[in-house]
Amino acid sequence: MIKVLFVCLGNICRSPLAEAIFNHKIKTLGLEQKFKSDSAGTSDFHIGELPDERTVKCAIKNGLPIHHRGRQVNRTDFRDFDYIIAMDDNNLRNLNNLKVRYNFADKEIYLMRNFIPEWQGLPVPDPYYGGEEGFDEIYEILDEAIEGFLDQIKVSHQLYA
Repeated sequence: MIKVLFVCLGNICRSPLAEAIFNHKIKTLGLEQKFKSDSAGTSDFHIGELPDERTVKCAIKNGLPIHHRGRQVNRTDFRDFDYIIAMDDNNLRNLNNLKVRYNFADKEIYLMRNFIPEWQGLPVPDPYYGGEEGFDEIYEILDEAIEGFLDQIKVSHQLYA
């Protein structure tokens, strides 16, 4: 089983939406038995909370079930997940610091938008302080980036529906 963790700051906007998009895509491909996914935040701001209401609204609008409670990245995540994917450079930096502290220095951490060649190094913007249009924007970004991620891991893991 391939385990994927999506990470943002608070785990109520970008990462739970990424998890929902990913789960929908693998189900559509008939690959849900081959994957486990989750999402987490680098901060402890929203532990136990439901996703932001704008995240839920965006997910519903796009036909995605979303079932998540906010949680913080922990030591076992570095052991348990094959792919840890950060939404922006701050998340990436925090995760890289944590992996050293937790003795997983060799663990590769990925940046979400790097799965689309023309988006290398770009962040998934944090929509938290904006309106609903920001959530629609990140949905489009995440949808395309996750498609690119899936294309890569289907080849590297020789997965076929």
